[in-house]
Order: sequence, then structure tokens, then C-alpha cells
Amino acid sequence: MAQQARAIKTRRAILESAATVFAERGYERTTIGEILVRAGVTKGALYFHFTSKEDLALGVLNAQMLDEPMTPQPIKLQELADQAFLLAHRLQHDALVRASVALTLDSGAVSVDRAAPFRAWVDQASEIMTVAKSRGELLVHVDVTDTAELFAGAYAGIQTMSQIMCDRNDLLHRVAVLLQCLLPSICTPALLTGLDLTEGRARQLAVEYDATKLRRAG
Repeated sequence: MAQQARAIKTRRAILESAATVFAERGYERTTIGEILVRAGVTKGALYFHFTSKEDLALGVLNAQMLDEPMTPQPIKLQELADQAFLLAHRLQHDALVRASVALTLDSGAVSVDRAAPFRAWVDQASEIMTVAKSRGELLVHVDVTDTAELFAGAYAGIQTMSQIMCDRNDLLHRVAVLLQCLLPSICTPALLTGLDLTEGRARQLAVEYDATKLRRAG
């Protein structure tokens, strides 16, 4: 277990160092040597976890995605809202997640599949909404794929706007507004009152998420 914990810690350190250098120099100008110096690891240790700079970049990009499934909710659409709130919290407090989003938007990273995070978020949202539709939570006119793509695109836009305007200090509020505007247009009216789309919900999820991370780290 101790060896596994060390390996996880080393992998995280390499990813964080790579993310920092990518953010400072841009993906294309970054070298493996610079990442090694920043991480303080040997070339063998790095290549044990990642096969190339592109593989490292994919690891950074994947940091956006939650590595644990969401807690099931009585109304499936609440899980969509909860994912949005948790990503906002992680963008505010996790440097690796911020770097992951920055790499996604780095137009100079031409050799990296920057569309992968968008596809992953669209797939996750589509999966949630497909289940929601089977439960009768969605209005009959809702197209799951189109709505999932709209949601991912709108989220990308508001988080970028929040970053530029105030270093994401108001992101929880902006996400709450997005959800409060979008979900009533797709959700069966009878279920709307059962959804919690408030900043209070976001703060509650953040506390639970941080507590879980702390328990695992200990």
C-alpha cells in the first residue's frame, strides 16, 4: 500500500509540474527535460507513468474529469447540476484542473487532442440525460446530444469569462445562473422544485468533496 501511495504521489507531482510548465511556456515549447527538473524526478520515473510528452498532456487534460462516480440522486438531473458545481469548485481550488482547462484552450497545442475533454464532458452529460429521459424527467422535445453539447459549450464559455473578469471568484454564482436558466427549459415542470440549483448546494458539495479527498490523503 505504501508503494502504491508513493506511485500515486509521484504521478500527481509529474502531472502538476507538466501542467505548470505547459502553462508557462505553452505545450509546443515545453520539453521533457524542463518537466523533469520541475518535478524533481528521474527520466525513468517519468517514463514509468507516461510514455511521451503527448501522453503527459493527455494526463493533464484528463484531470478535469472526476475520478469517482457522482452520488446517485433521486432526480437524475441533479447529478448533472452537481457535476457542474463540483467542476467549478475544482477550478477555483485545484491548480491541476485549472491547468487542464488552460491546455484545452491552448490553440498552440496542435499535436494534442484538445477535443477529448469536450467529448468526455458531452458523453457524461449525455449519459445522465439519457437516464433522466428514460425516467420521464425530460420534456419530450429535448434532444439529448444537442443539449449535452450546448451545456458543455455554455459552461466552457462562462468559466472562461469568469477567469478573465475575476480569476473565477464568481464562478459558483455563474454556474448556478447557468443551471437555473438551462434546466427549466429541459426538465419536466413537476420535478423542478425537487432540484437544488443554488450556490448553497455548490458549497455543500465542495465541503463533502474536500473532506473525502482529505480522508483518502490520510
